[in-house]
Amino acid sequence: MGMTIPRRHNLRCARKLSVRRSLLLCSLLLSVRPAFSLTIPAGVTIPLAWNQSPDAKVTGYNVYYGTASHTYTNHVHLGTVTNATISGLAAGAVYFFAATSYNAAGTESSFSNEASSAGPPVLPDLQGRASAGQFILTLNGPTGQTNQILATQDLQTWTVIATVTLGTGSALNFTDQNAAAFPQRFYRTQPVP
Repeated sequence: MGMTIPRRHNLRCARKLSVRRSLLLCSLLLSVRPAFSLTIPAGVTIPLAWNQSPDAKVTGYNVYYGTASHTYTNHVHLGTVTNATISGLAAGAVYFFAATSYNAAGTESSFSNEASSAGPPVLPDLQGRASAGQFILTLNGPTGQTNQILATQDLQTWTVIATVTLGTGSALNFTDQNAAAFPQRFYRTQPVP
C-alpha cells in the first residue's frame, strides 16, 4: 500500500511571534511605594502547514512533535486538513515537528521531513518600586538572557534606557535615576535576539 507525503519542503513552521512584552506602569508619587508585576502566561502556539499528499489513498494526516529531534512525545490526529496550530507549548523551548499520512485502513506513512521552531523567548518578570525620587526595577528571568529596558511617557515613543543580562539564580535590579524628572513613566522589557 503506497502512501506518500512529499519529502521536501512539506512541513513548515510559521513562527508567529506574538511576543507578549511585559509592561509596567509607574507613577512616581513619592509618598506612595507602588509595586506592579506582570508574568507572561504559558501556552505558546505555533502554526504549521504541509503539502497535500498526491496519493489518492490518503484519508488524513497526523502531526508529531517533541523537544528533541526525531523524538516525538506528542501527536495530533488532524483528518484531511493540511494545516494546524499546535498550542500549549513552553515559551523559549525548541520544538521539532513531522507529519505522516494514513489511509482508510489506518496504515501510516513514514515521517515527513522534520521542521523545528522555537517559541518566543521567556520574558522576565518585571517589578518596580519608588525609592527616594528614583524608580527601582527588578527583573527575574532565564539566566544569561539579555533584555532591553525601555521607558516612555506616552506609550508610543519608547526609549531604551538600559541593556542588561540576567545573572545566575538572582534577580537583577536596575535603578532609573531619571524617574523623578517625569510625572509618570511606563516601562517594559524586550529580549535582545
